[in-house]
Amino acid sequence: MALTKVLITVTTYPLPSRSYDELVCTAGVLENGDWIRIYPVPLKFLQGFKDNGKMTSFKYHWLEIDLQKRQDDFRPESHSPINHTFDNVNVIGKIDTKRNWAERKHYCLQNIYYNKKKLLDDSLAPNNTSLVTFKPSKILSFEIENDNREWKNEWKELRKLGDLFDQDKSPEIQIPKLPYKFFYNFIDDEGVQSRLMIEDWEIGALYWNCLRRAEGNETIALEKVRQKYENEFLTKNDIYLFLGTTKEWHQRRGKNPFVIIGVFYPKFEQQLSFF
Repeated sequence: MALTKVLITVTTYPLPSRSYDELVCTAGVLENGDWIRIYPVPLKFLQGFKDNGKMTSFKYHWLEIDLQKRQDDFRPESHSPINHTFDNVNVIGKIDTKRNWAERKHYCLQNIYYNKKKLLDDSLAPNNTSLVTFKPSKILSFEIENDNREWKNEWKELRKLGDLFDQDKSPEIQIPKLPYKFFYNFIDDEGVQSRLMIEDWEIGALYWNCLRRAEGNETIALEKVRQKYENEFLTKNDIYLFLGTTKEWHQRRGKNPFVIIGVFYPKFEQQLSFF
């Protein structure tokens, strides 16, 4: 595929259950709206890049990357960077939120799923679709569950692989373990219900930022996260969900191999009144 122009729309919070290659899920869309998955990427990708001396996220930036189709992955969207260090990535520019995300909508909302059965049918062979934009008919609830507070041993062992972590730092310091899981419970256009975990990097970062501002009070931090993803998003924003699969669960043909890898949240459009 060689040099490819990609609008980065997704980075997920690292999970130790993922394989080494897929530890950080990074995805985006091409200029024609097609989805593309890029892995492996180093954890430093989450830190972004320097723009006028300030660290800036890659999200919603156009990048030029040397890519090739992964031959070990049956999912058509999966590609691998030729240079795994990402040192040769060209940052072209960012798409802003002007006119209620108009330009972002142009690229991210070209192909939308509304129906769960259609999505799951397309995830099977021969299509093997594994990255989509999904529009719920209604989000019923935002849910929070307790999770393990320590990284599993296999995550800690990844230090030995070299490029994931600074050699003088532990993974627990670089990427703290989220002690909670976050979910959206929603229905499709036929009223069929789904409950999917939100693995977006943004929700993890929001939790840690809220925890710092709350001086370590987890109850307050979780309430702030809930205010954002439930009170604000579900009353003020027109929510679309970026869904993706992991290779392992997609290959097992699980009942529903998708998780929420990103939330797209422009404001509701103002309706003109003629009365």
